[in-house]
Amino acid sequence: MGSILVFGASGQLGQCLAHVAKERNTADMVFPPEAQANILNPQGLKELFEQYRPAYAINCAAYTAVDKAEDEVELARKVNRDGVENLARLCGEYGTTLIQISTDFVFAGTGNTPLVETDEAAPISIYGLTKLEGEQVIAPHTAKFFTLRTSWLYSEYANNFVKTMLKLGRERDELRVIWDQVGTPTYAIDLAGCILTIIETQNQQYGIYHYSNEGLTSWYDFATAIFELSQTTVKTTPIRTAEYPTKATRPAFSVMDKTKAKTQLGVAIPHWRTSLQTCLSRLG
Repeated sequence: MGSILVFGASGQLGQCLAHVAKERNTADMVFPPEAQANILNPQGLKELFEQYRPAYAINCAAYTAVDKAEDEVELARKVNRDGVENLARLCGEYGTTLIQISTDFVFAGTGNTPLVETDEAAPISIYGLTKLEGEQVIAPHTAKFFTLRTSWLYSEYANNFVKTMLKLGRERDELRVIWDQVGTPTYAIDLAGCILTIIETQNQQYGIYHYSNEGLTSWYDFATAIFELSQTTVKTTPIRTAEYPTKATRPAFSVMDKTKAKTQLGVAIPHWRTSLQTCLSRLG
């Protein structure tokens, strides 16, 4: 089957891909260092593609500092749009299938029913806008792509909400957590498994897909579950978004419908609490 190039290998999802690839004995996965695999360096990318002639390119590289993006618009756009276009162009040239990771932040989040792939994207933050622009630059260069929109990623690796809550839960007696933003936590190990399933089955039903764990919750209820399942004693108080102002506006409801992923990609998706328990047990 040819090699699989992973961009953003040192980030959370990149590390999860390495973990799952090892578990599954997935051959030919290449995790080049960022200096060699900088998606903003077209010449460096060209050399990588020429060396490996990959069957797949998985793009986990992204500008994800949601609040900082409001001030660093051009940098966010370079990484989230221009970098993706650099990859898409080479994927088209080399016949490589691109797997691009996107986000629930492409939606405004003003509804109250699970979002399907054809729902209107109307981002309300610079981060969401630049990620949407990244989705849009792919198709002009290649038809062989999977765009996976995901949400609320966490794992044993890198910095994320679960690890932050565990740390704060040990340090403080009380935490105030937002309860009026509703979505679905996603265990990045599960997302990595979905990506490898696409590759292993050589699926060719290209397009945009939603992938998060099953169910829905608020950040407050997510935090409460983290403390309950990890047996951490800390008082949690629910607060409204307005009580915790941030530079960027977040979607109030960004629960995604995964029917398309389950039927066309053939993936089984665990409930978020089940996956949270798995992650916590691995964190010890």
